[in-house]
Amino acid sequence: MVPDIGRGSRTHGLLVYLYGPGKREEHTDAHLVGSWDGFAPDPGRDTDPHVSLARLTAALDLRVKQAGDRAPAKHVWHCSVRTAPGDRRLSDQEWNAVAQRIVHATGIAPDGDPDGCRWIAVRHAEDHIHIVATLVRGDLRNPRLNYDFNKTQAVCRRIEEEMGLRRLNAGDGTAAKNPTSAEKFKAERTGRPETSRETLREAVRQAVAGADDEKEFFTRLREAGLRVKVRHAPSGDALGYNVALPGDRNRHGEPVWYPGSKLAPDLSLPKIRLRLADGTAERAMPSAADGRADWSPPARERRSATGIAEHAAVLLDGEDDEAAAQLVGVGELLDAVAQTSPAATRAELAAAARAFERATRSHIRAERADTRALRSAARGIIQAGGALGRGEDGGTTAMLVSTLVLVTLAAARWHSARGHAQQAHASRQAAEHLRTAYRQAAATPMRVLHDQGRALPEAQRRTHEATLRAALPEQGVRADGKPTKTDALIATLAQAEQAGHDPEALLQQAIDMRELDTAADVNDVLVWRLRRLAQLPAHPGESSRRLQADTRPIKTSANRTSERNAPTVVPRPAVSDPRSRPPRL
Repeated sequence: MVPDIGRGSRTHGLLVYLYGPGKREEHTDAHLVGSWDGFAPDPGRDTDPHVSLARLTAALDLRVKQAGDRAPAKHVWHCSVRTAPGDRRLSDQEWNAVAQRIVHATGIAPDGDPDGCRWIAVRHAEDHIHIVATLVRGDLRNPRLNYDFNKTQAVCRRIEEEMGLRRLNAGDGTAAKNPTSAEKFKAERTGRPETSRETLREAVRQAVAGADDEKEFFTRLREAGLRVKVRHAPSGDALGYNVALPGDRNRHGEPVWYPGSKLAPDLSLPKIRLRLADGTAERAMPSAADGRADWSPPARERRSATGIAEHAAVLLDGEDDEAAAQLVGVGELLDAVAQTSPAATRAELAAAARAFERATRSHIRAERADTRALRSAARGIIQAGGALGRGEDGGTTAMLVSTLVLVTLAAARWHSARGHAQQAHASRQAAEHLRTAYRQAAATPMRVLHDQGRALPEAQRRTHEATLRAALPEQGVRADGKPTKTDALIATLAQAEQAGHDPEALLQQAIDMRELDTAADVNDVLVWRLRRLAQLPAHPGESSRRLQADTRPIKTSANRTSERNAPTVVPRPAVSDPRSRPPRL
Protein backbone atom coordinates (compact mmCIF):
# COMPACT_ATOMS: atom_id res chain seq x y z
CA MET A 1 0.00 0.00 0.00
CA VAL A 2 1.21 3.45 -0.92
CA PRO A 3 0.02 6.36 1.28
CA ASP A 4 0.39 10.01 0.24
CA ILE A 5 -0.38 12.76 2.77
CA GLY A 6 -1.08 16.46 2.22
CA ARG A 7 -2.57 19.45 4.03
CA GLY A 8 -5.03 22.10 2.85
CA SER A 9 -7.54 24.71 3.94
CA ARG A 10 -10.57 24.15 1.65
CA THR A 11 -12.74 21.25 2.76
CA HIS A 12 -15.47 21.92 0.20
CA GLY A 13 -13.03 22.23 -2.71
CA LEU A 14 -11.43 18.88 -1.91
CA LEU A 15 -14.82 17.15 -1.62
CA VAL A 16 -15.93 18.61 -4.96
CA TYR A 17 -12.84 17.09 -6.57
CA LEU A 18 -13.25 13.67 -4.88
CA TYR A 19 -16.93 13.40 -5.87
CA GLY A 20 -16.40 14.94 -9.30
CA PRO A 21 -15.40 13.25 -12.56
CA GLY A 22 -11.67 13.86 -12.06
CA LYS A 23 -9.26 15.64 -14.38
CA ARG A 24 -9.59 12.96 -17.06
CA GLU A 25 -12.96 11.39 -16.21
CA GLU A 26 -11.14 8.76 -14.15
CA HIS A 27 -13.44 8.95 -11.11
CA THR A 28 -16.25 6.39 -11.17
CA ASP A 29 -18.95 5.59 -8.61
CA ALA A 30 -17.64 7.94 -5.90
CA HIS A 31 -19.07 7.02 -2.49
CA LEU A 32 -18.24 6.83 1.19
CA VAL A 33 -16.76 3.65 2.60
CA GLY A 34 -16.35 4.97 6.15
CA SER A 35 -16.73 8.01 8.41
CA TRP A 36 -16.19 9.14 12.01
CA ASP A 37 -19.64 7.96 13.15
CA GLY A 38 -20.83 5.77 10.27
CA PHE A 39 -23.73 8.13 9.48
CA ALA A 40 -22.13 10.95 7.50
CA PRO A 41 -24.02 12.25 4.44
CA ASP A 42 -22.88 10.56 1.21
CA PRO A 43 -23.23 12.72 -1.92
CA GLY A 44 -22.45 9.67 -4.03
CA ARG A 45 -25.60 7.88 -2.88
CA ASP A 46 -27.95 10.85 -2.33
CA THR A 47 -30.64 11.86 -4.82
CA ASP A 48 -29.52 15.49 -4.47
CA PRO A 49 -25.70 15.37 -4.37
CA HIS A 50 -25.26 19.17 -4.21
CA VAL A 51 -27.28 19.47 -1.02
CA SER A 52 -25.63 16.39 0.43
CA LEU A 53 -22.16 17.79 -0.39
CA ALA A 54 -22.95 21.02 1.46
CA ARG A 55 -24.22 19.06 4.48
CA LEU A 56 -21.08 16.88 4.51
CA THR A 57 -18.82 19.95 4.32
CA ALA A 58 -20.69 21.62 7.19
CA ALA A 59 -20.47 18.48 9.32
CA LEU A 60 -16.73 18.12 8.78
CA ASP A 61 -16.06 21.82 9.40
CA LEU A 62 -18.31 22.13 12.47
CA ARG A 63 -15.54 21.99 15.07
CA VAL A 64 -13.23 24.11 12.91
CA LYS A 65 -15.79 26.92 13.02
CA GLN A 66 -16.31 26.39 16.76
CA ALA A 67 -12.57 26.68 17.40
CA GLY A 68 -12.35 29.95 15.47
CA ASP A 69 -8.85 31.44 15.53
CA ARG A 70 -7.53 28.44 17.47
CA ALA A 71 -8.05 26.16 14.47
CA PRO A 72 -4.94 25.55 12.33
CA ALA A 73 -4.70 27.52 9.08
CA LYS A 74 -4.39 24.28 7.10
CA HIS A 75 -7.05 22.32 8.91
CA VAL A 76 -7.71 19.70 6.17
CA TRP A 77 -5.70 16.47 6.40
CA HIS A 78 -5.82 14.44 3.17
CA CYS A 79 -4.35 10.97 2.73
CA SER A 80 -4.73 8.83 -0.38
CA VAL A 81 -4.02 5.12 0.08
CA ARG A 82 -3.42 2.96 -2.98
CA THR A 83 -2.85 -0.77 -3.37
CA ALA A 84 0.11 -1.94 -5.42
CA PRO A 85 -0.31 -3.10 -9.04
CA GLY A 86 -1.34 -6.76 -9.07
CA ASP A 87 -3.04 -6.68 -5.65
CA ARG A 88 -6.54 -8.09 -5.32
CA ARG A 89 -9.57 -5.77 -5.26
CA LEU A 90 -10.51 -4.80 -1.72
CA SER A 91 -14.16 -4.55 -0.67
CA ASP A 92 -15.70 -1.39 0.79
CA GLN A 93 -15.68 -3.03 4.23
CA GLU A 94 -11.96 -3.77 3.94
CA TRP A 95 -11.21 -0.20 2.86
CA ASN A 96 -13.22 1.06 5.84
CA ALA A 97 -11.04 -1.04 8.13
CA VAL A 98 -7.92 0.35 6.47
CA ALA A 99 -9.12 3.94 6.98
CA GLN A 100 -10.00 3.32 10.65
CA ARG A 101 -6.56 1.87 11.36
CA ILE A 102 -4.81 4.83 9.71
CA VAL A 103 -6.74 7.53 11.60
CA HIS A 104 -6.13 5.57 14.80
CA ALA A 105 -2.40 5.13 14.18
CA THR A 106 -1.86 8.81 13.34
CA GLY A 107 -3.79 10.06 16.37
CA ILE A 108 -6.50 11.73 14.28
CA ALA A 109 -9.28 9.56 15.70
CA PRO A 110 -7.94 7.01 18.23
CA ASP A 111 -10.20 4.03 18.93
CA GLY A 112 -12.52 4.67 21.85
CA ASP A 113 -11.89 8.44 21.89
CA PRO A 114 -15.26 10.27 21.59
CA ASP A 115 -13.44 13.55 20.93
CA GLY A 116 -11.45 12.29 17.95
CA CYS A 117 -11.36 14.38 14.77
CA ARG A 118 -14.10 14.03 12.19
CA TRP A 119 -13.07 12.10 9.08
CA ILE A 120 -14.44 10.34 6.01
CA ALA A 121 -13.07 7.84 3.48
CA VAL A 122 -14.12 8.28 -0.18
CA ARG A 123 -13.70 5.64 -2.85
CA HIS A 124 -13.92 6.56 -6.53
CA ALA A 125 -11.69 3.85 -8.05
CA GLU A 126 -11.00 0.17 -7.49
CA ASP A 127 -7.45 0.51 -6.20
CA HIS A 128 -7.50 3.44 -3.74
CA ILE A 129 -9.40 5.59 -1.26
CA HIS A 130 -9.04 9.16 0.00
CA ILE A 131 -9.20 9.89 3.74
CA VAL A 132 -10.26 13.45 4.60
CA ALA A 133 -10.11 14.72 8.20
CA THR A 134 -10.55 18.15 9.79
CA LEU A 135 -7.90 18.79 12.43
CA VAL A 136 -9.94 20.01 15.40
CA ARG A 137 -10.98 17.55 18.11
CA GLY A 138 -14.32 17.49 19.94
CA ASP A 139 -12.69 19.27 22.91
CA LEU A 140 -11.55 21.94 20.40
CA ARG A 141 -7.87 21.05 20.76
CA ASN A 142 -5.63 20.23 17.84
CA PRO A 143 -4.52 16.58 17.45
CA ARG A 144 -0.86 15.68 17.78
CA LEU A 145 0.27 14.63 14.33
CA ASN A 146 3.98 14.13 14.91
CA TYR A 147 5.46 11.73 12.32
CA ASP A 148 2.05 11.05 10.77
CA PHE A 149 3.66 9.90 7.49
CA ASN A 150 5.96 7.42 9.26
CA LYS A 151 3.06 6.08 11.32
CA THR A 152 0.92 5.69 8.21
CA GLN A 153 3.72 3.84 6.44
CA ALA A 154 4.15 1.50 9.41
CA VAL A 155 0.46 0.61 9.66
CA CYS A 156 0.29 0.05 5.87
CA ARG A 157 3.13 -2.47 6.14
CA ARG A 158 1.16 -4.39 8.81
CA ILE A 159 -2.04 -4.24 6.76
CA GLU A 160 -0.22 -5.63 3.71
CA GLU A 161 0.91 -8.64 5.71
CA GLU A 162 -2.48 -9.27 7.33
CA MET A 163 -4.50 -8.88 4.12
CA GLY A 164 -2.12 -10.83 1.92
CA LEU A 165 -1.19 -7.84 -0.24
CA ARG A 166 2.11 -7.16 -1.94
CA ARG A 167 4.59 -6.07 0.72
CA LEU A 168 6.33 -2.86 -0.32
CA ASN A 169 9.63 -1.59 1.00
CA ALA A 170 9.33 0.68 3.99
CA GLY A 171 10.50 4.26 3.50
CA ASP A 172 12.66 6.30 5.86
CA GLY A 173 11.82 9.83 4.77
CA THR A 174 14.95 10.30 2.66
CA ALA A 175 13.41 9.61 -0.76
CA ALA A 176 12.98 12.32 -3.36
CA LYS A 177 9.49 13.77 -3.70
CA ASN A 178 7.35 11.92 -6.22
CA PRO A 179 5.67 13.84 -9.05
CA THR A 180 2.15 15.01 -8.27
CA SER A 181 -0.86 13.85 -10.28
CA ALA A 182 -1.07 17.30 -11.86
CA GLU A 183 2.56 17.06 -12.98
CA LYS A 184 1.96 13.62 -14.49
CA PHE A 185 -1.14 14.78 -16.36
CA LYS A 186 0.75 17.80 -17.68
CA ALA A 187 3.59 15.60 -18.95
CA GLU A 188 1.10 13.35 -20.78
CA ARG A 189 -0.74 16.35 -22.20
CA THR A 190 2.45 17.97 -23.51
CA GLY A 191 3.92 14.72 -24.86
CA ARG A 192 6.87 14.56 -22.46
CA PRO A 193 8.13 11.07 -21.49
CA GLU A 194 8.51 12.17 -17.84
CA THR A 195 7.52 15.06 -15.59
CA SER A 196 9.51 18.29 -15.37
CA ARG A 197 10.44 17.43 -11.79
CA GLU A 198 12.08 14.15 -12.85
CA THR A 199 13.89 15.72 -15.82
CA LEU A 200 15.25 18.54 -13.66
CA ARG A 201 16.30 16.19 -10.87
CA GLU A 202 18.41 14.14 -13.26
CA ALA A 203 19.91 17.24 -14.89
CA VAL A 204 20.91 18.76 -11.55
CA ARG A 205 22.36 15.46 -10.37
CA GLN A 206 24.46 15.21 -13.51
CA ALA A 207 25.62 18.82 -13.16
CA VAL A 208 26.97 18.24 -9.66
CA ALA A 209 28.80 15.01 -10.64
CA GLY A 210 32.50 15.80 -10.37
CA ALA A 211 31.95 19.59 -10.32
CA ASP A 212 34.95 21.40 -8.87
CA ASP A 213 33.12 24.32 -7.29
CA GLU A 214 29.81 26.17 -7.08
CA LYS A 215 30.53 28.30 -10.14
CA GLU A 216 31.14 25.24 -12.31
CA PHE A 217 27.95 23.64 -10.99
CA PHE A 218 25.81 26.60 -12.08
CA THR A 219 27.68 26.79 -15.40
CA ARG A 220 26.86 23.14 -16.09
CA LEU A 221 23.18 23.73 -15.32
CA ARG A 222 23.02 26.52 -17.89
CA GLU A 223 24.99 24.48 -20.43
CA ALA A 224 22.40 21.73 -20.02
CA GLY A 225 19.79 24.20 -21.25
CA LEU A 226 18.05 24.81 -17.91
CA ARG A 227 16.80 28.14 -16.67
CA VAL A 228 18.58 28.98 -13.42
CA LYS A 229 17.60 31.53 -10.78
CA VAL A 230 19.97 32.04 -7.83
CA ARG A 231 18.65 33.59 -4.62
CA HIS A 232 21.10 36.00 -2.97
CA ALA A 233 21.38 37.42 0.53
CA PRO A 234 21.90 41.20 1.01
CA SER A 235 25.61 40.42 1.37
CA GLY A 236 25.62 38.94 -2.12
CA ASP A 237 26.10 35.35 -0.98
CA ALA A 238 23.97 32.73 -2.72
CA LEU A 239 21.26 31.32 -0.45
CA GLY A 240 19.70 28.82 -2.84
CA TYR A 241 18.70 28.21 -6.42
CA ASN A 242 15.69 27.36 -8.57
CA VAL A 243 15.64 25.63 -11.94
CA ALA A 244 13.04 25.42 -14.69
CA LEU A 245 12.71 23.76 -18.07
CA PRO A 246 12.52 26.09 -21.06
CA GLY A 247 8.92 26.30 -22.25
CA ASP A 248 7.48 24.82 -19.04
CA ARG A 249 4.99 27.47 -17.87
CA ASN A 250 2.00 27.68 -15.56
CA ARG A 251 -1.48 28.98 -16.42
CA HIS A 252 -0.26 32.57 -16.01
CA GLY A 253 2.54 32.06 -18.57
CA GLU A 254 5.26 32.12 -15.89
CA PRO A 255 8.13 29.60 -15.72
CA VAL A 256 7.53 26.69 -13.33
CA TRP A 257 10.45 26.95 -10.92
CA TYR A 258 11.64 24.10 -8.68
CA PRO A 259 13.96 24.71 -5.72
CA GLY A 260 16.79 22.20 -5.53
CA SER A 261 15.57 20.94 -2.15
CA LYS A 262 12.20 20.03 -3.71
CA LEU A 263 13.87 17.91 -6.37
CA ALA A 264 15.72 15.76 -3.81
CA PRO A 265 16.81 16.26 -0.17
CA ASP A 266 20.51 16.25 -1.13
CA LEU A 267 20.16 18.73 -4.02
CA SER A 268 19.66 21.84 -1.88
CA LEU A 269 22.48 24.37 -2.20
CA PRO A 270 23.78 23.81 1.38
CA LYS A 271 23.94 20.04 0.78
CA ILE A 272 25.66 20.51 -2.58
CA ARG A 273 28.18 22.85 -0.94
CA LEU A 274 29.06 20.16 1.58
CA ARG A 275 29.74 17.76 -1.28
CA LEU A 276 31.78 20.30 -3.23
CA ALA A 277 33.83 21.07 -0.11
CA ASP A 278 35.48 17.66 -0.50
CA GLY A 279 36.87 18.84 -3.83
CA THR A 280 38.60 16.46 -6.20
CA ALA A 281 41.95 14.75 -5.92
CA GLU A 282 44.85 16.59 -7.50
CA ARG A 283 46.07 14.91 -10.70
CA ALA A 284 48.67 17.26 -12.11
CA MET A 285 50.76 14.65 -13.92
CA PRO A 286 49.68 11.49 -15.73
CA SER A 287 50.49 8.33 -13.80
CA ALA A 288 51.45 4.88 -14.97
CA ALA A 289 47.85 3.83 -14.38
CA ASP A 290 46.82 6.09 -17.26
CA GLY A 291 48.21 3.49 -19.67
CA ARG A 292 49.51 3.92 -23.19
CA ALA A 293 49.72 7.36 -24.77
CA ASP A 294 47.75 6.25 -27.84
CA TRP A 295 44.70 5.41 -25.75
CA SER A 296 42.01 8.08 -25.92
CA PRO A 297 41.22 10.28 -22.89
CA PRO A 298 37.82 8.54 -22.31
CA ALA A 299 39.57 5.15 -22.29
CA ARG A 300 42.27 6.28 -19.84
CA GLU A 301 39.75 7.86 -17.49
CA ARG A 302 37.51 4.79 -17.49
CA ARG A 303 40.46 2.53 -16.75
CA SER A 304 41.54 4.79 -13.89
CA ALA A 305 37.97 4.96 -12.52
CA THR A 306 37.77 1.15 -12.47
CA GLY A 307 40.52 0.92 -9.86
CA ILE A 308 38.90 3.66 -7.77
CA ALA A 309 35.54 1.86 -7.92
CA GLU A 310 37.20 -1.39 -6.80
CA HIS A 311 38.56 0.44 -3.75
CA ALA A 312 35.11 1.93 -3.02
CA ALA A 313 33.64 -1.58 -2.89
CA VAL A 314 36.21 -2.50 -0.23
CA LEU A 315 35.33 0.62 1.80
CA LEU A 316 31.66 -0.41 1.81
CA ASP A 317 32.68 -3.06 4.33
CA GLY A 318 34.13 -0.39 6.64
CA GLU A 319 32.75 2.28 8.99
CA ASP A 320 29.23 3.55 8.37
CA ASP A 321 30.12 7.18 7.70
CA GLU A 322 32.88 6.17 5.28
CA ALA A 323 30.56 3.76 3.46
CA ALA A 324 27.77 6.35 3.25
CA ALA A 325 30.17 8.79 1.59
CA GLN A 326 31.32 6.17 -0.91
CA LEU A 327 27.70 5.62 -1.96
CA VAL A 328 27.37 9.31 -2.78
CA GLY A 329 30.61 9.17 -4.76
CA VAL A 330 29.53 6.05 -6.65
CA GLY A 331 26.31 7.86 -7.56
CA GLU A 332 28.35 10.70 -9.08
CA LEU A 333 30.49 8.20 -10.97
CA LEU A 334 27.41 6.50 -12.43
CA ASP A 335 26.02 9.88 -13.51
CA ALA A 336 29.32 10.73 -15.20
CA VAL A 337 29.50 7.40 -17.06
CA ALA A 338 25.86 7.65 -18.17
CA GLN A 339 26.44 11.13 -19.64
CA THR A 340 29.47 10.15 -21.70
CA SER A 341 28.81 6.59 -22.81
CA PRO A 342 28.04 5.50 -26.39
CA ALA A 343 24.45 5.25 -27.56
CA ALA A 344 24.36 1.44 -27.30
CA THR A 345 24.74 1.49 -23.52
CA ARG A 346 23.58 4.99 -22.61
CA ALA A 347 19.94 4.13 -21.89
CA GLU A 348 20.74 1.28 -19.48
CA LEU A 349 23.50 3.26 -17.76
CA ALA A 350 21.17 6.23 -17.32
CA ALA A 351 18.54 3.89 -15.85
CA ALA A 352 21.17 2.48 -13.46
CA ALA A 353 22.15 6.00 -12.35
CA ARG A 354 18.49 6.95 -11.78
CA ALA A 355 17.86 3.80 -9.75
CA PHE A 356 21.02 4.16 -7.65
CA GLU A 357 20.11 7.76 -6.80
CA ARG A 358 17.78 6.36 -4.11
CA ALA A 359 20.64 4.31 -2.66
CA THR A 360 22.82 7.39 -2.06
CA ARG A 361 20.61 8.72 0.77
CA SER A 362 19.88 7.29 4.20
CA HIS A 363 19.88 8.55 7.78
CA ILE A 364 23.53 7.51 8.15
CA ARG A 365 25.56 10.67 7.63
CA ALA A 366 28.95 10.85 5.93
CA GLU A 367 30.60 13.06 8.54
CA ARG A 368 34.34 12.48 8.20
CA ALA A 369 34.69 10.58 4.94
CA ASP A 370 36.82 11.42 1.92
CA THR A 371 35.14 11.20 -1.48
CA ARG A 372 37.81 13.04 -3.46
CA ALA A 373 38.96 9.97 -5.39
CA LEU A 374 35.48 9.11 -6.66
CA ARG A 375 34.62 12.73 -7.39
CA SER A 376 37.92 13.09 -9.26
CA ALA A 377 37.12 9.98 -11.30
CA ALA A 378 33.70 11.38 -12.20
CA ARG A 379 35.25 14.72 -13.13
CA GLY A 380 37.89 13.07 -15.30
CA ILE A 381 35.30 11.05 -17.20
CA ILE A 382 33.17 14.12 -17.90
CA GLN A 383 36.13 16.25 -18.96
CA ALA A 384 37.41 13.49 -21.26
CA GLY A 385 34.21 13.74 -23.27
CA GLY A 386 32.06 11.13 -24.97
CA ALA A 387 33.37 7.60 -25.45
CA LEU A 388 33.01 5.62 -28.64
CA GLY A 389 31.24 2.26 -28.66
CA ARG A 390 34.20 0.47 -30.19
CA GLY A 391 37.93 0.09 -29.77
CA GLU A 392 39.62 0.92 -26.48
CA ASP A 393 36.75 3.23 -25.49
CA GLY A 394 34.23 0.39 -25.74
CA GLY A 395 36.50 -2.09 -23.99
CA THR A 396 37.19 0.18 -21.01
CA THR A 397 33.48 0.94 -20.73
CA ALA A 398 32.88 -2.80 -20.32
CA MET A 399 35.77 -2.96 -17.82
CA LEU A 400 34.32 -0.16 -15.66
CA VAL A 401 30.71 -1.37 -15.86
CA SER A 402 31.78 -4.89 -14.81
CA THR A 403 33.26 -3.41 -11.65
CA LEU A 404 30.27 -1.14 -11.00
CA VAL A 405 27.99 -4.19 -10.97
CA LEU A 406 29.93 -5.56 -8.00
CA VAL A 407 29.98 -2.15 -6.32
CA THR A 408 26.19 -1.77 -6.51
CA LEU A 409 25.72 -5.30 -5.15
CA ALA A 410 28.06 -4.41 -2.27
CA ALA A 411 25.87 -1.34 -1.68
CA ALA A 412 22.78 -3.57 -1.61
CA ARG A 413 24.36 -5.78 1.07
CA TRP A 414 25.38 -2.72 3.11
CA HIS A 415 21.86 -1.27 3.02
CA SER A 416 20.20 -4.64 3.72
CA ALA A 417 22.34 -5.16 6.80
CA ARG A 418 21.06 -1.84 8.18
CA GLY A 419 17.40 -2.33 7.32
CA HIS A 420 17.33 0.17 4.45
CA ALA A 421 14.81 -1.74 2.33
CA GLN A 422 14.19 0.88 -0.36
CA GLN A 423 17.89 1.67 -0.79
CA ALA A 424 18.81 -2.02 -1.00
CA HIS A 425 16.13 -2.58 -3.64
CA ALA A 426 17.37 0.45 -5.60
CA SER A 427 20.94 -0.89 -5.52
CA ARG A 428 19.82 -4.25 -6.88
CA GLN A 429 17.82 -2.51 -9.62
CA ALA A 430 20.91 -0.52 -10.58
CA ALA A 431 22.94 -3.74 -10.71
CA GLU A 432 20.45 -5.30 -13.15
CA HIS A 433 20.62 -2.29 -15.47
CA LEU A 434 24.41 -2.37 -15.28
CA ARG A 435 24.46 -6.07 -16.15
CA THR A 436 22.40 -5.36 -19.26
CA ALA A 437 24.74 -2.50 -20.21
CA TYR A 438 27.74 -4.75 -19.60
CA ARG A 439 26.44 -7.45 -21.92
CA GLN A 440 26.02 -4.81 -24.63
CA ALA A 441 29.47 -3.29 -24.12
CA ALA A 442 31.38 -6.55 -23.65
CA ALA A 443 29.85 -8.61 -26.46
CA THR A 444 32.49 -7.81 -29.10
CA PRO A 445 35.68 -7.75 -26.98
CA MET A 446 34.75 -10.95 -25.13
CA ARG A 447 33.92 -12.76 -28.37
CA VAL A 448 37.31 -11.81 -29.83
CA LEU A 449 39.07 -12.90 -26.64
CA HIS A 450 37.31 -16.27 -26.76
CA ASP A 451 38.54 -16.74 -30.33
CA GLN A 452 42.06 -15.76 -29.33
CA GLY A 453 42.01 -18.22 -26.45
CA ARG A 454 40.94 -21.08 -28.72
CA ALA A 455 43.65 -20.18 -31.24
CA LEU A 456 46.50 -20.58 -28.72
CA PRO A 457 48.90 -23.51 -29.16
CA GLU A 458 47.76 -26.61 -27.30
CA ALA A 459 50.75 -26.68 -24.93
CA GLN A 460 50.23 -23.03 -23.97
CA ARG A 461 46.53 -23.59 -23.37
CA ARG A 462 47.19 -26.55 -21.08
CA THR A 463 49.73 -24.55 -19.07
CA HIS A 464 47.25 -21.74 -18.40
CA GLU A 465 44.39 -24.18 -17.75
CA ALA A 466 46.53 -25.77 -15.05
CA THR A 467 47.11 -22.32 -13.55
CA LEU A 468 43.36 -21.71 -13.45
CA ARG A 469 42.61 -25.12 -11.92
CA ALA A 470 45.10 -24.43 -9.15
CA ALA A 471 43.74 -20.96 -8.38
CA LEU A 472 40.04 -21.60 -9.04
CA PRO A 473 39.29 -25.32 -8.56
CA GLU A 474 35.56 -24.63 -8.18
CA GLN A 475 35.37 -23.23 -11.72
CA GLY A 476 35.85 -26.69 -13.20
CA VAL A 477 38.39 -25.90 -15.90
CA ARG A 478 38.46 -28.74 -18.43
CA ALA A 479 41.78 -30.42 -19.20
CA ASP A 480 40.81 -32.02 -22.54
CA GLY A 481 41.64 -28.95 -24.62
CA LYS A 482 38.04 -28.42 -25.76
CA PRO A 483 36.55 -24.90 -25.82
CA THR A 484 35.32 -23.76 -22.40
CA LYS A 485 34.02 -20.55 -20.85
CA THR A 486 37.57 -19.83 -19.72
CA ASP A 487 38.89 -19.18 -23.23
CA ALA A 488 38.88 -15.39 -22.75
CA LEU A 489 40.60 -15.75 -19.39
CA ILE A 490 43.25 -18.05 -20.87
CA ALA A 491 43.87 -15.57 -23.70
CA THR A 492 44.32 -12.77 -21.16
CA LEU A 493 46.79 -14.82 -19.10
CA ALA A 494 48.78 -15.57 -22.26
CA GLN A 495 48.86 -11.89 -23.20
CA ALA A 496 49.89 -10.90 -19.68
CA GLU A 497 52.73 -13.42 -19.82
CA GLN A 498 53.76 -12.06 -23.22
CA ALA A 499 53.90 -8.57 -21.63
CA GLY A 500 56.34 -9.81 -18.98
CA HIS A 501 54.04 -10.68 -16.06
CA ASP A 502 53.91 -13.82 -13.94
CA PRO A 503 50.48 -15.31 -14.77
CA GLU A 504 50.16 -17.20 -11.46
CA ALA A 505 50.99 -14.18 -9.30
CA LEU A 506 48.87 -11.82 -11.38
CA LEU A 507 45.86 -14.16 -11.28
CA GLN A 508 46.11 -14.52 -7.50
CA GLN A 509 46.33 -10.74 -7.14
CA ALA A 510 43.15 -10.34 -9.21
CA ILE A 511 41.33 -12.97 -7.12
CA ASP A 512 42.38 -11.37 -3.84
CA MET A 513 41.20 -7.89 -4.82
CA ARG A 514 37.56 -8.51 -3.95
CA GLU A 515 35.15 -11.38 -3.34
CA LEU A 516 33.75 -13.10 -6.42
CA ASP A 517 30.62 -14.67 -4.91
CA THR A 518 28.28 -11.99 -6.30
CA ALA A 519 29.74 -12.10 -9.81
CA ALA A 520 27.38 -13.44 -12.48
CA ASP A 521 30.43 -14.65 -14.43
CA VAL A 522 33.68 -14.99 -12.47
CA ASN A 523 35.70 -15.42 -15.67
CA ASP A 524 34.56 -12.08 -17.08
CA VAL A 525 35.34 -10.26 -13.83
CA LEU A 526 38.84 -11.74 -13.73
CA VAL A 527 39.47 -10.94 -17.39
CA TRP A 528 38.92 -7.22 -16.77
CA ARG A 529 40.85 -7.20 -13.50
CA LEU A 530 43.82 -8.89 -15.17
CA ARG A 531 43.76 -6.58 -18.17
CA ARG A 532 43.75 -3.53 -15.92
CA LEU A 533 46.48 -4.82 -13.60
CA ALA A 534 48.71 -5.88 -16.51
CA GLN A 535 48.00 -2.68 -18.48
CA LEU A 536 46.71 -4.76 -21.40
CA PRO A 537 44.48 -3.06 -23.97
CA ALA A 538 40.80 -3.52 -23.15
CA HIS A 539 40.16 -3.93 -26.86
CA PRO A 540 41.47 -7.41 -27.79
CA GLY A 541 42.16 -6.43 -31.41
CA GLU A 542 44.85 -4.02 -30.19
CA SER A 543 46.28 -6.74 -27.98
CA SER A 544 46.49 -9.11 -30.94
CA ARG A 545 48.34 -6.59 -33.10
CA ARG A 546 50.67 -5.81 -30.25
CA LEU A 547 51.51 -9.46 -29.71
CA GLN A 548 52.22 -9.97 -33.40
CA ALA A 549 54.66 -7.04 -33.38
CA ASP A 550 56.41 -8.21 -30.20
CA THR A 551 59.25 -10.62 -30.98
CA ARG A 552 60.46 -11.08 -27.44
CA PRO A 553 60.59 -14.69 -26.19
CA ILE A 554 58.09 -15.79 -23.58
CA LYS A 555 59.55 -15.59 -20.08
CA THR A 556 60.32 -18.89 -18.40
CA SER A 557 59.36 -19.68 -14.83
CA ALA A 558 62.99 -19.16 -13.78
CA ASN A 559 63.12 -15.48 -14.63
CA ARG A 560 59.45 -14.46 -14.21
CA THR A 561 59.90 -13.36 -10.63
CA SER A 562 62.72 -10.96 -11.48
CA GLU A 563 61.03 -9.28 -14.47
CA ARG A 564 57.42 -8.53 -13.55
CA ASN A 565 57.30 -4.85 -14.51
CA ALA A 566 55.28 -3.78 -17.53
CA PRO A 567 56.96 -1.88 -20.37
CA THR A 568 57.69 1.79 -19.79
CA VAL A 569 54.74 4.06 -20.48
CA VAL A 570 55.18 6.69 -23.17
CA PRO A 571 54.29 10.19 -21.85
CA ARG A 572 50.80 11.42 -22.68
CA PRO A 573 50.75 13.72 -25.74
CA ALA A 574 49.88 17.36 -25.23
CA VAL A 575 47.06 17.32 -27.80
CA SER A 576 43.96 15.46 -26.68
CA ASP A 577 42.13 12.96 -28.82
CA PRO A 578 39.94 14.75 -31.40
CA ARG A 579 36.98 12.55 -30.43
CA SER A 580 36.79 14.10 -26.98
CA ARG A 581 35.06 17.34 -26.28
CA PRO A 582 37.02 20.28 -24.83
CA PRO A 583 37.48 20.19 -21.06
CA ARG A 584 35.20 22.30 -18.91
CA LEU A 585 36.78 25.37 -17.33
